[in-house]
Amino acid sequence: MDELDNQKLTLVARKPCFGLPTACPSCLPVYIYLRFAQVPFDLSFNLIHPDSDQIPYIESGAYVAYNNEKGGVLESLKEDGIIDLDSQLHAIPEWLSMKVMISTWLEEAIMYELWVCSDGSSAKKIYYSDLPWPIGNILYFKQIHAVKQLLGITKDNAERREEEIRRRATIAYGALSTRLGEQTFFFENRPSGVDALFLGHALFTLQALPDTSVLRSKLLEHSNLVQYAEKLKTEFMEAGSSSSSVPRFPAEPSSSTSRRGPSNWSSKAKSKPKREKTEEEKTFRRRAKYFLVTQLVAVLVFLSLLGVSGGDNEVDLDDEDDDYNY
Repeated sequence: MDELDNQKLTLVARKPCFGLPTACPSCLPVYIYLRFAQVPFDLSFNLIHPDSDQIPYIESGAYVAYNNEKGGVLESLKEDGIIDLDSQLHAIPEWLSMKVMISTWLEEAIMYELWVCSDGSSAKKIYYSDLPWPIGNILYFKQIHAVKQLLGITKDNAERREEEIRRRATIAYGALSTRLGEQTFFFENRPSGVDALFLGHALFTLQALPDTSVLRSKLLEHSNLVQYAEKLKTEFMEAGSSSSSVPRFPAEPSSSTSRRGPSNWSSKAKSKPKREKTEEEKTFRRRAKYFLVTQLVAVLVFLSLLGVSGGDNEVDLDDEDDDYNY
């Protein structure tokens, strides 16, 4: 923390829901990592960029660590000498394999469950519920298309890819369950980056995915992993949440919950005496309007290209999209 001259960190994440401090599967491990490190930080919520790959990010003064740089926020914190919970674990052979397994196989499984094989209720609540309904729904279907491309899912291989994704998740859960055993943490009886990654994954799977989720049912088959998640959630995310040095762990978000920080904006407050808008507020309002307009234009271009394109190599949206009514 010396590099930041003891300035307080701010984690900018997606909003809380499903009883989680942030219901984004990419943001939650970063939040947990900071809690494990016992570093004072503020938690802010960005509601106007639902498809930004920069979120989550950490800022402190002039320092910013974005999710889409240097392999992610956690890797940036380590590389920049800010926080490193894994500095003594590199010599352990299983440490790297467990980390890779969580950040690839299990991350793919979450993406598949959230965007491809669900009714979309969880994804819409997390990412798009603060946007106007038409834009939110269009962006949702745009993201389905993008995820299918990222996972390499086409008409011809959809069943095979589903089987492969779920088989890998099953293997990963088995390996993690065996490694954990009856321990409190995966390595050296102390929290590490692997614990932050898996705890974030486990809590999201258990609390944000529907009861019908195949991935959720596979995780529930491993009682020691479920107990691990429940115990660490209580110890690190709920106990002492009233401390002024860490953000509170909300039970469920409210649309009127106040947002802190320059990247977070709440709904209109109740009537107060009028005041002159600051230059920063005026700039934000202009940027918010530009964002909505550019997103709408991008989506219309996307839909027009999708409508004229064809062929067997195209990702099939029809199978899943027929269930949605506008």
